[in-house]
Amino acid sequence: MPNSPKLTVSRPPSPGFSMDPGSPMGLGDCDPNIMDSFKPIETNMSYDVPMDKPYIVNPPPQDRPVRLYCDGIYDLVHYGHMRALEQAKKSFPNVYLLVGMCNDEDTHTRKGKTVLTENERYESMRHCRWVDEIITDAPWIVTQEFMDEHEASSDAFAACTCRQSHIADHTTKMLRRIDYVCHDDLPYASAESDDVYAFVKAQGRFLPTQRTDGVSTSDLITRIVRDYDKYLRRNLERGMSPKELNISFLKEQELNLQKHVSGIREQIKKNFQGTREDLVGELEDLKAELRHTKLFWEDRRQDFVRGFSSMFGSQVGKIFGRKRREIANGSGDYGSSKRVRQAESSGSLNSGSE
Repeated sequence: MPNSPKLTVSRPPSPGFSMDPGSPMGLGDCDPNIMDSFKPIETNMSYDVPMDKPYIVNPPPQDRPVRLYCDGIYDLVHYGHMRALEQAKKSFPNVYLLVGMCNDEDTHTRKGKTVLTENERYESMRHCRWVDEIITDAPWIVTQEFMDEHEASSDAFAACTCRQSHIADHTTKMLRRIDYVCHDDLPYASAESDDVYAFVKAQGRFLPTQRTDGVSTSDLITRIVRDYDKYLRRNLERGMSPKELNISFLKEQELNLQKHVSGIREQIKKNFQGTREDLVGELEDLKAELRHTKLFWEDRRQDFVRGFSSMFGSQVGKIFGRKRREIANGSGDYGSSKRVRQAESSGSLNSGSE
């Protein structure tokens, strides 16, 4: 197992924080702030294998490093990848971990475009502290042929002669052996099989790891796509040109407007207390002005009524009196107009029946 790198922090450690690295990249997973999300992965100090699986797991060799193989694309390497590799590395007291990585051609054909190129992915994985060896251009799925290429029996090594060249040759072959393929044990289907690891499980050479929920490369890409405009604004503010970002002039102006609106919102949030007090004061002034206006018009209302009555009271009284009499007698303009409407209505009905 590699020596843990020196851990340097730029802030005071949290209470109870352990300076002993225990999580990917040597960040230390005894910090109480993250223990709820990421439980520490302890090294298995025995050579015991899982016995509760529906498949048999062979006992590991104890006279040499146990050679474990993990395969994948490892695009945008994240902590889910790191924890899976850490589990594999800590499966036994002495482990040599190989990581197989598919090339771009296979990946783009079978799964889709990657963010990083194959060489960038290989280089990213090379810096993982848990990995001892990287196998580039690894097959898309583990095959029997691939396993045979990394096969050598202990019997062959024991039966070799004492000649140094033969010893070196057989030792090299045995060191190429893959004892276990490591992955979470959910069935992974492909065009070739319902479970690509089925034949490895049947041989007793599959060692399960636990998948870390809540993170995947697809999830990271989804986060970026979901907040696409925010990341565009971020890169424009950092000096990238619209051409580099492959956006139009109109899109650039839209982003500038969004930035302006966001700035106003932030300014309001920062000055919320002062803004609130100003609004409360303005509302109180408005209420006082409305009360004064109401009192003013209530006083003037009486004057308007008295003035209107003095000017038109007698004529209004005569008009309303005459109308009341006409209605009571069924005569006058009201009665005439009513009779005309009734006649017109009767005529329309007769012509309709004809």
